[in-house]
Amino acid sequence: MLDVKEALANLERTTDSPLFVTLGRIFQAAGHELSLVGGPVRDAFLGRKAPDLDFTTSANPDETLAILKPHVDAHWDIGRAFGTIGARIGDDTIEITTYRADKYDHDSRNPEVTFGKSLEDDLFRRDFTVNSMALRLTSERGGAAPVEVGAKQFVDPYKGLQDLLDGVLRTPGKPEDSFSDDPLRMLRAARFASQLGFEIEPATFEAMQAMAGRIEIISAERIQVELTKLMLGKHPRAGLEALVDSGLAAQILPELPALKLETDEHHHHKDVYEHTLTVVEQAIDYEKDYNLEGDFILRFAALMHDTGKPLTRKLEPGGGVSFYHHDMVGSKLTIKRMKALKFDNDTIKAVARLVELHLRFFGYSDQAWTDSAIRRYVRDADDQLLRLHALTRADVTTRNKRKADRLAHAYDDLEQRIGVIMEQEQLNALRPDLSGEDIMRILDLKPSKQVGEAYAFLMELRLEEGPIGAEEAEKRLLAWWANR
Repeated sequence: MLDVKEALANLERTTDSPLFVTLGRIFQAAGHELSLVGGPVRDAFLGRKAPDLDFTTSANPDETLAILKPHVDAHWDIGRAFGTIGARIGDDTIEITTYRADKYDHDSRNPEVTFGKSLEDDLFRRDFTVNSMALRLTSERGGAAPVEVGAKQFVDPYKGLQDLLDGVLRTPGKPEDSFSDDPLRMLRAARFASQLGFEIEPATFEAMQAMAGRIEIISAERIQVELTKLMLGKHPRAGLEALVDSGLAAQILPELPALKLETDEHHHHKDVYEHTLTVVEQAIDYEKDYNLEGDFILRFAALMHDTGKPLTRKLEPGGGVSFYHHDMVGSKLTIKRMKALKFDNDTIKAVARLVELHLRFFGYSDQAWTDSAIRRYVRDADDQLLRLHALTRADVTTRNKRKADRLAHAYDDLEQRIGVIMEQEQLNALRPDLSGEDIMRILDLKPSKQVGEAYAFLMELRLEEGPIGAEEAEKRLLAWWANR
């Protein structure tokens, strides 16, 4: 756990560069304030370099651009409407935003952008106290008493540093006001719980529970960004539990709380919700084994893999419970949800495919597959094979060590056989022995449905028997065509 002295030393070391001196000097000369603010300050305290450098200033966008132009390698004003000017200085990319004081109308999806008058006002409108800290690069013009950090001044009017040291998320003002101004901040609380491992302070969490329904005014695109960042955090279980327990998941990802299936005294089965969170954690543990570190597709597939269970749950005689075809149902639910959240088609296709295939392996441990079954497994997984390996292994959460060991050894065997067959047959580029052009020449066809049917026949032949050569494939094709 960091202490204050160590945290301030981290901040000074991280921000000790000519860039900060230059920016402070040119804004001071122009008569304007400039401060490093938000995530970069938080990350500097934690001893890590932020991917982006965010600054706030008393200058308006036109004034900011005029100050920067003589000193930067490139500049852009795509965020001008929101008060933001971007620039590149050497290897650093920066964004400088005029002090903001905007808020949402009650029914609006977009904030009403208004500029603020002071650094403290700007810090007050930010989401959480750990992001409401600043490092002044110019002389102050009044406001909260700063802490000296080398030649700079650390400003922390809402005690964000103490919350950072305590690992607590709270809003600078009343959480109800903060979440009313921008409901996305509720999702950001869950996201930061995942990224930083912080706890959400009780009053803040109670406001999230009371106001969860207000998230409906936020666009799907913004929700998707926060959900993606949550899934890629170090502690996604904490973020996901915050979503479910606050009621936010019921609004944006209802398939997740639906996994808390009803139980009764006669029919017993695993807690699917807890199983799912465990699978997500275990999938992350397997990422290194398959060179998939920080892989959203794998993690989201792990989250969605059992979402078909609530709709397929059937109580069987004798106390059993079945979920027949939950893989297929879950795949369809995944596509529907990800489309609603505006994910791109390639990501949707990959996640849905993994959900559809996540049960395919189970049964291999009872009876080893034929070579043709392995070829189909590889063909169906296609470019998702490594992710399917990780997901399938992660899906074993049994406490029965003997059973877990048996499944692990069986999958070891499957992977080994896949490797051997791939080496022998180059399964990564699995194709029939004849091309579409060959088929049209042999059967005297033009591009048509019949060519596709012939190609499918030859692919089935390839999967069942492996490579048989062009000559034999032509004989089989002609025989199939004569008898079809």
